[in-house]
Amino acid sequence: MTTTRRRQLSALDKLLASADNALRTLTPGTTKAERQPQHDAPAASLAGPDRQHIAGLMRINHTGEVCAQALYQGQASTASLPHVRHAMEQAAREEEDHLAWCEDRLGELGSAPSKLNPLFYAMSFGIGAAAGLAGDRWSLGFVAETEHQVVRHLEAHLQQLPADDQRSRAILEQMRVDELKHAVTAEGAGGAPLPPPIQHLMTLMSKVMTWSTYRL
Repeated sequence: MTTTRRRQLSALDKLLASADNALRTLTPGTTKAERQPQHDAPAASLAGPDRQHIAGLMRINHTGEVCAQALYQGQASTASLPHVRHAMEQAAREEEDHLAWCEDRLGELGSAPSKLNPLFYAMSFGIGAAAGLAGDRWSLGFVAETEHQVVRHLEAHLQQLPADDQRSRAILEQMRVDELKHAVTAEGAGGAPLPPPIQHLMTLMSKVMTWSTYRL
């Protein structure tokens, strides 16, 4: 019987893989969705102010997905347990759909992703790697808290959408379902609740990202 051994990735392999992921995440048109959110309503004709506001919201959500890719990749790079590392990589793949949906919607609205995305990607990768180094329970807890904050964030955006913008609503509703699933999965895998000061710091950083990417 022949036994197939899986080649261990070197530090250089991991570095190149991380660089490849960063380039694919930050290069418009590179990420393609495997799924599409379902809605039956025809495309709405949006007035100028509504179109600009929705574009701002979708730009925030797009940057949020850029940060999610970086966080998961950073955590996967330092996770000690193979099943945790695999879970992070799987979550990142699922988040790619969200990234593509937000980017496509921005194009439909005549807008573009935030110019600050490279900065937020680098910051998020570092935070994710640090969370992974803190231990897998804390890393999973960080995922759970991040996703719960994203769910609240999406719910607030859903309340701001015009009633006839079913395209954006379908995207955000499906993202909400997926993000909640990721939070529950991380908690079920043993994620530890984060201390309140860390939660508050995460909320503050989210507000900075939201304010800046809505405009840039």
